[in-house]
Amino acid sequence: MTSTLAQPRNVLGGILESCGCQPMTGWMRDGYCRTDDLDFGSHTVCAVVTPSFLSYSRAQGNDLTTPRPESAFPGLQPGDRWCVCASRWQQALEDGVAPPVVLAATEASALDLIALEDLKAHAWSGE
Repeated sequence: MTSTLAQPRNVLGGILESCGCQPMTGWMRDGYCRTDDLDFGSHTVCAVVTPSFLSYSRAQGNDLTTPRPESAFPGLQPGDRWCVCASRWQQALEDGVAPPVVLAATEASALDLIALEDLKAHAWSGE
């Protein structure tokens, strides 16, 4: 039996849930918004991307809509779940375009940069 202590935790204190596999997301491309020492962007926020966030991200120099076959990246569409950098989500919040967040799939380390109240205020309520 494995211990749950070694498993990543979400911002609500539970075991981190998968953000999504269609498209495959996560720094480790395993569907989870978890991080390691090589992830300088801290891809820990599970966001449901919106048209305004995708446009905002492109304007900041990170085009998430254009497919990149060489990286097996299909490009994102509104409604896709994607692990975004905690700092980028916070920046989008400050600029009024933060996308909804799947709290159970957002790693607890995101709280180092983002207030839990802000994440809860943007909690995704869809299926």
